[in-house]
Amino acid sequence: MTTVRISAAQTIEFREDVEGALNCAIEIAACAEAEGASLLCFPEGFPQGYLVDEAPARRNALNLTSSAFETLLNRFPKTGPMIVIGLIEEEKGRLFNSAIVVDRGAVVGRYRKEHLLGGEKIFDAGSDTTVFERDGLRFGINICYDTNFPSAARKVADLGASLIVCPCNNMLARKTAEVFKDVHNAVRGERCRETGLWLLSADVTGEREGSISWGPTAVLKPDGEVMAQLPLEEVGLLLFDIPCGRRP
Repeated sequence: MTTVRISAAQTIEFREDVEGALNCAIEIAACAEAEGASLLCFPEGFPQGYLVDEAPARRNALNLTSSAFETLLNRFPKTGPMIVIGLIEEEKGRLFNSAIVVDRGAVVGRYRKEHLLGGEKIFDAGSDTTVFERDGLRFGINICYDTNFPSAARKVADLGASLIVCPCNNMLARKTAEVFKDVHNAVRGERCRETGLWLLSADVTGEREGSISWGPTAVLKPDGEVMAQLPLEEVGLLLFDIPCGRRP
């Protein structure tokens, strides 16, 4: 059976520290390349942080056609895995909770979060789903809360992918985090069973001002079983060899 090595980063949360986040991403990408990974996923809103207040979000948002973004992109590795990284995107004054796909230093596509939480009113919802391919592995993207909606996973499946890549940020008030600690994988497992897709998630970890994130950063197989997961509350790089090929 042919396999492709996929990877996901579980990191601390960077807030309004694009330089620190980028340095972290470059270091992790080098580790993933050394381990032979073809695909690497970072958390939701990774370079700027999960910012849902309008002033800081606009202050840190990136327009993908801007010189500021070009400068940032030029620092991405030109070799190694295809990278999926969540970020706050600005276009024509509108804000999006997006994920870009970077291959050898070039943006080859993006996905904008379709299903938004009540606290994400500063963002406009996306509507387009795209499938990407690396080393024969076809994948689409859902961002965090998207996985609560069967239609989001179904769009990926209908385009012939075998994997959902899911950037997440579950930094929650501690009481809320405790309630949902074991729910995230359960919900994602439902999407896997409904579609026959694998799922790869990447999340932040750590504590901030009464909030905590436990992740999880994990790989789920099509029957919803967790095949690999990083320890909660620890930064790290998850590696997993996934069977390659189209779904039956």
